[in-house]
Amino acid sequence: MGSLRQCSRSACQRSAVATLTYVYADSTAVLGPLATYAEPHTYDLCAVHAERLTVPRGWEVVRLTLPDVAPEHNSDDLLALADAVREAAAEPSTEQPTTTQRGSRAPMEPPAGVTGPRRGHLRILRDP
Repeated sequence: MGSLRQCSRSACQRSAVATLTYVYADSTAVLGPLATYAEPHTYDLCAVHAERLTVPRGWEVVRLTLPDVAPEHNSDDLLALADAVREAAAEPSTEQPTTTQRGSRAPMEPPAGVTGPRRGHLRILRDP
């Protein structure tokens, strides 16, 4: 499974192999394997820029081991997750709240005119 993301450094066209995250509260930079998907406030780096990473004076760098090769694509994990989500969506919820807690609200109704299932929070990453 190849990387579709490029290095975040300006004018670098190489494929990203690592993700850099800053923990400002601890004055720490964490450099680890490429994240599953790009997130705000993280930086994808190629092997060259990951190796040459420097941080401001007084900061610490935590370097997690980077894999030598890209991980093998295993569709069994994705299929098991998809099956679990389908089962959970198919089962009607029979639980009714017995008491109303402070700050709790009734389930929201979908807006008028909206039909079909609600869009979930899971993402499917396609193999190139």
